[in-house]
Amino acid sequence: MKKIEQTKKITVEEVIAELEKHGSKKNLEGMARFGINIENAFGMNSAAIKNIAKKIGKNHELALELWASGYHEARHVAAMIDEPDKVTSSQMNKWVKDFKSWDLCDGTCLYLFRNTKYAYDKIFEWAEKKEEFVRRTAFSLIAELSVHDKKKDDKEFLNFFPLIIKYSTDERNFVKKAVNWALRQIGKRNIYLNKKAIMSAEKINKTGSKSAKWIARDALRELKSEKVQIRLKI
Repeated sequence: MKKIEQTKKITVEEVIAELEKHGSKKNLEGMARFGINIENAFGMNSAAIKNIAKKIGKNHELALELWASGYHEARHVAAMIDEPDKVTSSQMNKWVKDFKSWDLCDGTCLYLFRNTKYAYDKIFEWAEKKEEFVRRTAFSLIAELSVHDKKKDDKEFLNFFPLIIKYSTDERNFVKKAVNWALRQIGKRNIYLNKKAIMSAEKINKTGSKSAKWIARDALRELKSEKVQIRLKI
């Protein structure tokens, strides 16, 4: 795909044709091995997807059309090119229900959802939902915000610990891994939140849940590690 001129209106059909051209059976097989749902997927690697999104540039209307197409890679591009200030709460609620794979969930959180004005509120809303990937999205958002939102006060992240503790007992694979991820990322923001995260992990570890114990022990292993402690104290 040549660099798209600002004066030319690219169509959803053109983008999908370009995505399909770069797909491969080998990539599809690799995606499946990593637990990615390959339904409606072409088999593209992330670098190629990012390259196409970069050439398109920000485009809210095209993002909506690409998402509506239902193609896996098209939805990745949609998350990358959408404009956060134009995203509505209802759009986010609609998109989150379409998640069927962890990579699309996490990618959309990274490239789009975390940058919207609704991000923090959606965490509490979606954590309460029963659907596996909706709940995962809440904790994926916590993890992404912990890494990328440098301006938020510690108190904002303290509010997430009750959610982490509450849903640490969810035995579903894609939820428990996201809960663990969220706990670890908060605990690596600074030494104060590290101590709070360790306290929460120790509390989680005392429950009888197999999932909770895995989350706690894995998090404690990293949060108490020499590498993390040295970095936070510098």
